[in-house]
Amino acid sequence: MTQLAPPAIESADIRWHDGIPESRTFGDVYFNRDNGLEETRHVFIRPNELARRFARVADGAAFVIGETGFGTGLNFLAAWQEWRRANPPPCARLHFVSVERYPLQREDLHRALALWPELADLAEELVAQYPPLVRGAHRMRLDNGRVRLTLFFGDVLDAWQELEFNADAWFLDGFAPALNPSMWPDEAMEQIRRHSKREATLATFTSVGRVRRALENCGFQMHKAGGFGRKRDMLVGSLPPDPGPAPRNDVPQPKGIAIIGAGIAGCLLARNLAERGVPVTLIDAAEQPGAGASGNLQGALYVKLGVEFNAQTQLALSGLLFSQRYYASLPEPLSESLSESPSGSCWHRTGLFQMAHNEQERQRQQRFLERNQYPADIVEPVDAGAATDLTGIETEHSGLWFHNSGWLQPAALCRDLIRPPGITTLFSNPVESLARNGNQWFIATQRQTVSAAQAVICGGHHSPALIPVDSQHGHFRFKPIRGQVTHLPDHVVKAPRAVICGPRYINPTCDGVAVTGATFDLHNASPEMNEASHRENIDELHDMLPAIWLDQAPGPDQHLSGRVGFRCTTHDYQPAAGALAAVPGADLRDLFLLTGLGSKGLTYAPLLAEYLADTLTGEPACLPRSLIKRVRPERCFRPMAQEKVS
Repeated sequence: MTQLAPPAIESADIRWHDGIPESRTFGDVYFNRDNGLEETRHVFIRPNELARRFARVADGAAFVIGETGFGTGLNFLAAWQEWRRANPPPCARLHFVSVERYPLQREDLHRALALWPELADLAEELVAQYPPLVRGAHRMRLDNGRVRLTLFFGDVLDAWQELEFNADAWFLDGFAPALNPSMWPDEAMEQIRRHSKREATLATFTSVGRVRRALENCGFQMHKAGGFGRKRDMLVGSLPPDPGPAPRNDVPQPKGIAIIGAGIAGCLLARNLAERGVPVTLIDAAEQPGAGASGNLQGALYVKLGVEFNAQTQLALSGLLFSQRYYASLPEPLSESLSESPSGSCWHRTGLFQMAHNEQERQRQQRFLERNQYPADIVEPVDAGAATDLTGIETEHSGLWFHNSGWLQPAALCRDLIRPPGITTLFSNPVESLARNGNQWFIATQRQTVSAAQAVICGGHHSPALIPVDSQHGHFRFKPIRGQVTHLPDHVVKAPRAVICGPRYINPTCDGVAVTGATFDLHNASPEMNEASHRENIDELHDMLPAIWLDQAPGPDQHLSGRVGFRCTTHDYQPAAGALAAVPGADLRDLFLLTGLGSKGLTYAPLLAEYLADTLTGEPACLPRSLIKRVRPERCFRPMAQEKVS
């Protein structure tokens, strides 16, 4: 099979025989021809006693299933169906972690799962969120967040080395060991043991002696059970009770978390935790959420994918794909605050055109296309004519088209995210200090003191001042960058049908206004709007799109409205998300950070809020280890010793 350029992965080579999918690569069927769903229940659901165990999951707790060989997703849907039947408490969660080296195309997935009408509603949701075929970890939030699927496209050993999770039960699937030996090496069995909780169970269709011995050597107590249909035997196993210390990821559910900062990052994290049953206190100096950099009328869902597919590009791609799925799953309308919005929702999937606005950018995009292979449902090249048709604005430039991107109303989204019960809001409460005393963090505001066992700083460019580290030990390398946007009335500009990005972005109009910007002012700390920044936005937009104006560009005599915000960026322009405990010079246990999202906050925030909520609750991490390393906050801390040396 031909090796594809990154980040694409080879899809399954399927043939359909009497309506049943078969793998040409492995010469085997994906499920039993007579009754694949009943086979799944016999081999995996019942031996792992999922009905009984699901019913005992406490409110706010999670049950984790690990699987080798996602295939058609039939095992996952059967487990999800069983989870619904068990009717666990509203804040209980099912995590399903699976790996697939040769994923099915979306069309084949849909065709295969259509064989079971009783799974139709679950299959429809899975197919809708099924990720593009690119390597790495993909997190899907299903059933309104009550079910989370972490799907790794790649080799099984890479998956178990990259993913952080501990399973309560295992489905060891994949084609038969004789046909697909790369799925069943002894090292994979060792990794399964490493990723197992106390008394974890497993089941597998195979009864091969080599597999049984490998699992027994890893500590599982194995025995044969009756197989399904014509297959005589299968294997079932479990880990014996372990009196030793609990696995590292077996952490108790948080009793309450304080979040400082009600921008898009803080609001997304508050909502994520509240859905998991964690009480949240959200604190902000402003009178309402989304008052800082997240308060713009419009924001584009946008990343600039690197020419080289490295960790930085992988993080940007992961953020883009997760945020597209997250925003697309938002209900419409979200709240009364959005009733006057054009579509009744704060999310507008219009597509996004990244313009090759000059020769340098044209060459960069050409190198990007030559060195990478992305599925067309992520990004594809378009010429100037196609770009004009897609956006509705005449352009002379080619570029890249992101089909599933668009724009949001971030301030409205922030307001709606924090409406559910479980989130206590304290606005107009500037934080004056954080201090740890015993096992509690005390957050002193101008009005009151709040205590919590864990605290998260989501304060944007104010975050460094909130972290209780003495300056004699060093400092955090964060910086604010001023950005001014300009509001263009619809009697001035032609309304594009999609977001257009270049040196500036321009959105479709909303409530009679299109937002363009933003400036990138490294050495301007003024929160006030100024005419020079408006003029810079207008001039750059005119150079990009001379045809954007209904008549002519606004002149200096026209008083334009807009807004100033301050992005928070790190020294390496990558986000910071995670625990601060590793920072030297202070006791920062149980203090966490989520900031440094720069101008891509709408793209990064959903994924990083999901990751931080995973971390705080001890659940499977949505980020692989290579990306966790990329966003760790301690990399942003520069000890004073290094300052003196330099």
